Amino acid sequence: MNIELTNSEFRQLLDLVYVGNWIMNSTRGTDRILEYDDLESKIFSHCLKSKMFSLIEMENGSIVPSRAFRSGGIHEAIMDYEDTVFYEILAEELARRDMNFEPINSENFIELTTRIDEYIEEFEENGIENILLDK
Repeated sequence: MNIELTNSEFRQLLDLVYVGNWIMNSTRGTDRILEYDDLESKIFSHCLKSKMFSLIEMENGSIVPSRAFRSGGIHEAIMDYEDTVFYEILAEELARRDMNFEPINSENFIELTTRIDEYIEEFEENGIENILLDK
């Protein structure tokens, strides 16, 4: 299979591959899905042909994203995503809790989304400052 990409498109593909592998493997510790690591290495090896040498380095005989690549803003994008997902999940869980975890249907869906929106608004204004836990 051959795919024609501009250098700019290839650079964007590198971001997508890295983020995808990060999602799949970052929480797995030593139980990584090696096929994803191998595919990431294969895609990043094309940096040699594209003369994007600063984006790669060798590690244990494999081409991997370089420290420069990893520190070039990609983790800020990942953290932005994680923050958004965290607040969205928290808002939905709190809204469902407020509704006694009733199954969602057409009759209570608007109530659920209204509650979620209220929590999201609170989190946007105050983060988690106003969250209190009973001990």
